[in-house]
Amino acid sequence: MFQGPGPSPQLVLAAPLFRSSRLRIGTPDRRRRAMESRKPPSSALVDNHVVPGDAVLDLTEMTNQTIKLGAGLRQDCDTIQATGAGRLRLSKPNKYWVESSQKRYVPSVEDTVLGVVVDTKPDNFLVDIKGPNLAFLPVLAFEGGTRRNIPKFEIGTLIYARVVKANSIMNPELSCVDATGKAAEFGQLKDGYMFDTSTGLSRMLLSSPTCPVLEALGKKLSFEIAAGLNGRVWVNAPSPSNVIVVSNAIIKSESLSGIGQRSMVESLLERLS
Repeated sequence: MFQGPGPSPQLVLAAPLFRSSRLRIGTPDRRRRAMESRKPPSSALVDNHVVPGDAVLDLTEMTNQTIKLGAGLRQDCDTIQATGAGRLRLSKPNKYWVESSQKRYVPSVEDTVLGVVVDTKPDNFLVDIKGPNLAFLPVLAFEGGTRRNIPKFEIGTLIYARVVKANSIMNPELSCVDATGKAAEFGQLKDGYMFDTSTGLSRMLLSSPTCPVLEALGKKLSFEIAAGLNGRVWVNAPSPSNVIVVSNAIIKSESLSGIGQRSMVESLLERLS
């Protein structure tokens, strides 16, 4: 969550991946030569579009390095291959993921998400984060959380949280504290307006430097925004008209270039005045 146009980048990260020790014994020469011919130099495809099956990293050229993989990537012997279509991204020094725009959200550890409380249990809140399964938010996963000060959230409460556990066979687990145990900006979001977007648009809003649409809006309007990597955005402002303008500008910005985003914001602000 951030004020005006100053978001912090968020990354999709998984557990550290180490170079495989598996040997390709008995691999046909033809297949081996084909795989080697597809191995690009380290980081050669960063910021370029990739499709499923593309070999994006050659681990033999990254000796004694540890890399972290996010959404859209998997290890196949000594290469890292794309499992989804999108743009390969790198967060230095060693975090890679495939950035794509889709409505379906697959939870990943360290994602920041906007969730809606759908049920309450003695030990957990059940939260809808637009994933395949509901997420658990432990009642103690808050700064200073104890049995004596358990937060009381009604069904429908909007929560800003981060994913701390995620895999394909278990419900994701959320937390409303950062890695240091502080609440930071996590917790309940009051008032404002929440709407759904694609995951690609959410990532654009959290990118660094600030995306053009937020930069242009921040020069003229006062507003607060929280973007979840699960394709949800929350906007709050002193007046309802500002909330409407900011929300409409964000929704319309996805398919526009930087120049187009600024031009669109100027047009919306002229109507507001």
